[in-house]
Amino acid sequence: MANMKLDDLHFLAMKALMTANISENNSDQIARALVAADADGIPSHGVSRIPSYAAQAMNGLVDGQAFPRLEQTATASIRVDARGGFAYPAINLGLVRAREMAKETGICGLAIGNSHHGGVGGHPVEAAARDGLIALGFLNAPAAIAPWNGSRALYGTNPISFACPRPNADRSDWGDPILVDLALSKVARGKIKLAADKGEAIPEGWCTDKRGKPTTDAKAAMDSGMMIPMGDAKGAALVLMVEILAATLTGSNHGFEATSFFASEGEPPRVGQFFLLLDPSAFAHEDEETAHNGFIERISTLVQAITEQDGAWLPGDDRWANRATSQEGGVEIPDALIEDLKARAGA
Repeated sequence: MANMKLDDLHFLAMKALMTANISENNSDQIARALVAADADGIPSHGVSRIPSYAAQAMNGLVDGQAFPRLEQTATASIRVDARGGFAYPAINLGLVRAREMAKETGICGLAIGNSHHGGVGGHPVEAAARDGLIALGFLNAPAAIAPWNGSRALYGTNPISFACPRPNADRSDWGDPILVDLALSKVARGKIKLAADKGEAIPEGWCTDKRGKPTTDAKAAMDSGMMIPMGDAKGAALVLMVEILAATLTGSNHGFEATSFFASEGEPPRVGQFFLLLDPSAFAHEDEETAHNGFIERISTLVQAITEQDGAWLPGDDRWANRATSQEGGVEIPDALIEDLKARAGA
């Protein structure tokens, strides 16, 4: 393993992406998202994705030169066409306008279609929460989960995310938000890919092989195997909900219609993402004593009730701790991956 400072890793990642027919602007946004994932302790969505991203860009499964197109379709709704390109520029473009509109109207829905791998679903909603908004995110992905009691994968692991603003100690501004970010499979598919690449076994209960038999072989799981939903039948129902919001609603490919994010041949995945942003000031009751929006008081009371319990933690706290450590001391990246990125970047 090699330790790399975040700025150095971003520069290397960006250069490696640019050599794969990905524009400089897109490479910058992709690299920032991937390095942020590594910094947050999510290597399955970090720079380890660059080899597959690059192969797909070189082979036309994703358009590295695409510039997304935004359209406001109603008072509080936005549609972004990723135009077969990477999701990060499309999400970033849409969120800027969606955050403005949510503060104007109290709510805004953002639908992104014709897209690619959505990355860490928590990052977009976190950005909205740091701006004082409550945000929910729904992402669909290539088929990996079967309907409950079904025999063929139809849905992706379909991550959901939620972020809620949290005032800092003196309530002068927003601090680290409450952040829920999880795939609806028992584990993210990216973790299976990492294990397969390293030749490592996975715990029983994560996946089946292509015959539907439980397996600890990560490569067998990646070879047309199926992920098991968290919560079993309840989780499968939530997976369907996300599929409708992120794929059906956005006019994108459903999981069973989408191609792999890892394959280097075939058709573009063309998946979708959907975000819902809420301005608490439009919904919360006014605090009678302060004549201010009561949301700050209510969320502060809830957070205090949680954190005053010994050992209790708020979702997201582990991520902020990982990020602080990474910003100070860098991140550990496998030597082979560093050499691969340097070769791509011509370094």
